[in-house]
Formats: sequence, C-alpha cells, structure tokens
Amino acid sequence: MQSEKHIVTSDTRSIRLSDYGPGIFPGLSTKSAFKKAIKKGEIMVDKQPGTTGHIVKPGEVITWNTPDDKPVKIYHIDLEVVYEDETLGVVNKPAGVVVSGNQFRTLENALPLHLEPSSHTDALASPKAIHRLDAPTSGLIIIAKTAAARVKLSRLMEQKEIHKTYQALVIGETQESWSSETPVDEKPSTTLFRKIRTVPSLRSETLTMVEAKPLTGRTHQIRKHLSEAGTPILGDKMYGKEGLILKGKGLFLCATQVAFPHPFSGEPISIKIDPPHKFEQFMQGEKRRWEKYRM
Repeated sequence: MQSEKHIVTSDTRSIRLSDYGPGIFPGLSTKSAFKKAIKKGEIMVDKQPGTTGHIVKPGEVITWNTPDDKPVKIYHIDLEVVYEDETLGVVNKPAGVVVSGNQFRTLENALPLHLEPSSHTDALASPKAIHRLDAPTSGLIIIAKTAAARVKLSRLMEQKEIHKTYQALVIGETQESWSSETPVDEKPSTTLFRKIRTVPSLRSETLTMVEAKPLTGRTHQIRKHLSEAGTPILGDKMYGKEGLILKGKGLFLCATQVAFPHPFSGEPISIKIDPPHKFEQFMQGEKRRWEKYRM
C-alpha cells in the first residue's frame, strides 16, 4: 500500500472534503477522480474514512492510500519516441493499437520498453498517456512519466492549452477551408478544416488530403464531422460510404502535430510528424490509375 499525506492549511474555512480535495494529490486533479477515491475508501481524514460531505478543518491530515502498482507485462511493438525528457514523452502510436485498458495489447504496456524511467521522486511505476486516440487512428500521444506531470498535463488538457492537428484522406472534394460545429453526442463540438490537396480517383472520383484541428475533444469528432459533410475518411468502417470502405487498408487518419507549453518550464513545445507512408502511396496509386484509364 502506498500513502500520500496532506495537512489542511490554516486559512481553510467551511469547505466540503469533495471540494477541497481535488488537486491536493498528484493523480487526483479532478473532482470526479477525488470522489471516486473517497467511494473506494482510499481517502482518510485523521485516520477515519473520508466522506464527501465532511467539512475539513485546519490541521486535519488527509491521507490517500493506494494499492501498490502491479508490474507491467511488457507489450513488444515497434514504437517511435518523438520527444522525451525527465517528466514526459511524446510517442507516435501505430494504427490498430489501443491506448490503454484492461487488455494486454495496449500502448501503455509498451511504453516501459521505449521510455527511460524518470529519476524524479514522484516517478510513475509505468508511464501513462494523458489523452487518447481511437485504436485505428495513428499519431502523436503525450505521455506523463511523473505524477506531477500527469496532473499538470491533464490540467493543460482541461484548459484547452494542448493543441492537436490531424491529417486525413477523405472521399470526395472539399472546400478550401471550413468549420463544423455539429454537436457530437448532443454536446457542442467544433473542428476547423483545411484542404491540403486533391487527386482524381477512378473509384471515388476525387480523394482529398485535409488538415483538421479539433477545438473540442468529443469521441470520433473528426470522423463524424467529415462524414456529416459528405466526405468521410477513407477506410472508416463506422462512418464511411457503403462500397467505398476500402477494407484491409486501415483508417486514413493521423494525429500529426501537438503543441503545448511544457508543464514545468512553460517553454513552448511543438512536435510535428508526417502521416504514414500509406497516405501518399495510396494517393499516387489512385492518380496513376486515373491517368492510365482516363487520359
């Protein structure tokens, strides 16, 4: 069992434990996470089980007890580390790999093999991703190596200070630039789009490479917005056009850029990669076939 302690500050006045607690421990930065820890019996106040309605008092000792982490069973995959320092890393997730979860074949189970352990006292037993990508989507994922980095990066996410850019190959021709504000799961959502270039296609008339910048983080947001516009992503089994799914090639969507202030130094970090080779390879192949049979 691991324990972290916090002494309630002397200027604290009449506040519930569930409101005071978020942020006092690295790893419990949100109200929902802190409430969940209370419910699991992990939070103690002066050696008594904490309750959400308890009014904290100056000098009380709040303790967070967590079970020891189990050793990670390493998942062996090729993984490109694009950036790394003592507190965080950025990796290029391959398409088809789940970021995290109960199953063995996850990105997080592959991280200890590719990232150097942090020498900081709050080093995580195993590095953790601070955001997700759909399994079929490839590209950049930000990784926390310490508990403090996990908290600070999560806050940057909540404050919308982590900016992500994607590239996608879509079926059809698009506008030069546009935005979609169609709600996703009945929640407000906004994505900015820009056309990069097009090629003719015998199969679908036109293929377009687009850049997408989501301003919100809804599930399948980019995929849904492009499908709703009538230009679904090539290889999208969930939102693609019947007869044009292109089975076996995977989803042509990649997170190609992340930009954010370093959680400790504040220095701007901007990391960019090219999309997988299959994007350009497929576009050139479609163009050659069109030229061969139509010109």
